[in-house]
Amino acid sequence: MESKERPQNQVRLEAENIGGIERTTVAFDPGVTILTGRNATNRTSLLQTIMAALGSEHVSLKGDAEEGHVSLQIGDTEYTRDLERRADTVALGGDPYLDDPELADLFAFLLESNEARRTVALGGDLRDIIMKPVDADEIKAEIRRLQNERDDIEAKIEERESLRNRLPNLESQLVDLDDEIEQTRAELETAQTELDERSADAEEARAEQSELETKMETLQQTRSELDTTEFRLDSERESLESLEKEQADLERQQAELDEEEDDGNLDEIKAEINSLRDRKQRLERELGKLQNVIQFNEEMLGGTSRDVAAALRGDDTDGSLTDQLVDDSESIVCWTCGTEVDQEKIEETIERLQDLRTEKYNQQSDIDSELAELKDKRSAIESARQERREVERRLNEVEREIEERTEKVDTLETKREELVEQIDDLEAAVEALEEQDRSEVLEAHREVNELELQLDRLEDERESVASEIEEIEEQLEETETLEQRKEDITDQLADLRTRIDRIEEQAVEAFNDHMETVLDILNYANIDRIWVERAESEVREGRRKVTKTEFRLHIVRTTDDGVAYEDDFEHLSESEREVTGLIFALAGYLAHEVYEDVPFILLDSLEAIDSERIAKLVDYMQAYADYLVVALLEEDAAALDDDYERVTEI
Repeated sequence: MESKERPQNQVRLEAENIGGIERTTVAFDPGVTILTGRNATNRTSLLQTIMAALGSEHVSLKGDAEEGHVSLQIGDTEYTRDLERRADTVALGGDPYLDDPELADLFAFLLESNEARRTVALGGDLRDIIMKPVDADEIKAEIRRLQNERDDIEAKIEERESLRNRLPNLESQLVDLDDEIEQTRAELETAQTELDERSADAEEARAEQSELETKMETLQQTRSELDTTEFRLDSERESLESLEKEQADLERQQAELDEEEDDGNLDEIKAEINSLRDRKQRLERELGKLQNVIQFNEEMLGGTSRDVAAALRGDDTDGSLTDQLVDDSESIVCWTCGTEVDQEKIEETIERLQDLRTEKYNQQSDIDSELAELKDKRSAIESARQERREVERRLNEVEREIEERTEKVDTLETKREELVEQIDDLEAAVEALEEQDRSEVLEAHREVNELELQLDRLEDERESVASEIEEIEEQLEETETLEQRKEDITDQLADLRTRIDRIEEQAVEAFNDHMETVLDILNYANIDRIWVERAESEVREGRRKVTKTEFRLHIVRTTDDGVAYEDDFEHLSESEREVTGLIFALAGYLAHEVYEDVPFILLDSLEAIDSERIAKLVDYMQAYADYLVVALLEEDAAALDDDYERVTEI
């Protein structure tokens, strides 16, 4: 992402009953904004309000509220989100910034529960996270559609090239016909003159010749009809031969598809997917409730108010005694039973709850992986079945068309036989009439009549050839348009076929470049390099072997003796894992160009990284988002540049 001038629009945020927030209004300018304070001061909740207004569904309603509302104003434009509790779910409404928040949830909203960060921390499938927003099935369907269109265009271009080769013969034929027509007209004129000279009574001769002329005209028409019939018969036979060849190809393709095993029951897979989605939704609800419990406990652990402490004890003691109990004792008032409990025990309880939350997150990751695997399997089965249906549909069409063409061929053959018989009868009749009267006048009439019929036939043939030439020329004019469309489709296919590769390559390149720079800036001891390798491996899907791409994470360290070696991912410290996860999310943010749709990056839960490195990391990441909002403890925030805007009251 190239550096660009910061926008000048201030952000104004109003929230009610979101997370632990009852009501708040916050404003901040473009650049870095630090949400600073001790634990349980609603910093994470404020980040959730921003996420909600931007379109995310990973937001919780305040535990004791039935409705919540968020308003986010950027410049003169306002975006809203409404939350309403319904049974054990929270319904979301309003007009948020994003219609589809998937990319932002993955690569811009980098809270503790962010899927990209958790995948890195748990050593999960990095490639699956990067490619999660890419609809591979939709890309494949578009490729198939464009391939079919290109095949049609190539067939049309090939047909036009065949016509182009035919054009010189037709043009030569047209010239020959013009010459023959001119010659026939001259012969007709001569014959007509001779007839006029020889016939003293032309009208009487023509009357005597009437029957002969009628027979000869009928003969000529029948011969013309026979020519047309034979032409149509040849065309139908060629079409039939082409269809029979296509039928053989389709039957062979159908046999090959029938030999392939249909892996799995599609209904069972769909049912299992629905079951896993239900489990995931239940887990998300449990995580939301668990987060509220942890957040509430952390808030109470941060310091119970004097009034609440007195109410919990049921005391009527004055404020000074309550202050002493709350502030000076190592115990704390239990907000469940009202007794004083050792603070360490409550902290242990919170730790167990946090461990349970991590366990739930892991379960959610397992479900996501299983869902992805089942979706791939479902797509493979549906694709194979669709291909079978398409082949069967086309085979049925071809069989019907073969039947129709066969009937037409039979009909035309019958008609041709009938016409041949008619011509034989007419030729015999004409010959008989000519034998009856061989007078010079009648002979002259016959010659004129034949020449007139020949001239009509030649003119009809010329008109047909000229019309065919005109049609060919019109179709050839379309060739350039077809060629251009073919080039466009080829470019689109190349783009679609390489889109997944480009995204993977851009993500790997971005991660490796940024990781190298950040490691140099943060100066982690004995880590030379953390990098991702894009590799391919063969895996078995049913009876077939397919090639799949994977992202392999490598960690290179150096011993005290200066020897470089590759270490296991499990040996990374928590701080190193968190930094790796953040840079991986940044790589996705850049590879998918998320910055074009949402100008925010939100950061939270950076406690595993020391203050100095947090400051350097924030300095580095702020160049890639118009608004970088970071939740930090006071001691961590102190290490950051004083020029960064700070929000201390929520």
